[in-house]
Amino acid sequence: MEVNYGEGKTEFGPGVSIELTGDEVATAIDAYLVAHRIHVSGPRTVRVNGELCSYGRVYVDPSGFAIADGTRFSGRGPNSP
Repeated sequence: MEVNYGEGKTEFGPGVSIELTGDEVATAIDAYLVAHRIHVSGPRTVRVNGELCSYGRVYVDPSGFAIADGTRFSGRGPNSP
């Protein structure tokens, strides 16, 4: 998983980009299911839009932020509070 400032060109900042591998997307979906009291045991295939997922990306708007390993990434950019 990689967390970086986005490539957005808005007047408010670049946003934050979180890139995931297909396995990380599948793990996130499993965690979502567990959070909703659905537990799956054994091998499974996770498909997104009918296909195996090879990667995923989460974009955080300039008005938001993400915290990764204790580091705060403001959507407004690296020089923002």
